[in-house]
Amino acid sequence: MEEKIINGKIIRIMIGDITDRDSDAIVNAANNHLKHGGGVAGAIVRKGGKIIQEESDKIGFVPTGSAAITTAGSLKAKYVIHAVGPIWGEGNEEEKLKNAVLNSLKIANEKQLKSISFPAISSGIYGCPKYMVARVLLNSVIEYLNNATSIETVEFCLFDEETYRYFKQEFDKIKCAGIAQR
Repeated sequence: MEEKIINGKIIRIMIGDITDRDSDAIVNAANNHLKHGGGVAGAIVRKGGKIIQEESDKIGFVPTGSAAITTAGSLKAKYVIHAVGPIWGEGNEEEKLKNAVLNSLKIANEKQLKSISFPAISSGIYGCPKYMVARVLLNSVIEYLNNATSIETVEFCLFDEETYRYFKQEFDKIKCAGIAQR
């Protein structure tokens, strides 16, 4: 685990199971219809309970680049923010991914949450390159944290060593003044 301070806020990267995080909210890499069958989404519902799927069903369709919030059932987190990232090859992936992150952070801020944990959205079955996902997610968070927000800690809880390495490469480029170098 590594962390840096940006505008008085903590950004952290780690390898772990996002369903075990005790952040105020964990982010689910969701599909448009919030049907949580596999990957991160499936793990969240299996561990948090069917209430998460039931609340998601009431929300219904969420456009790519948007996010929605449910309670977290029996997870340690209070909420699950369902962020819909792009599928690689559909076009404008970086902008859609950035919007999914920013919309997740906006929801957390509206709820006055202090901490949020993200997975590597769209880097699994959606096929987006891990290096691009790492760059977009980290830079989007830094951009957001340079504004007034209730959020004090943003972490990236990554599933495997390979994904962590891509995030670490981008993380090492971050200047603590809040600007990610390209």
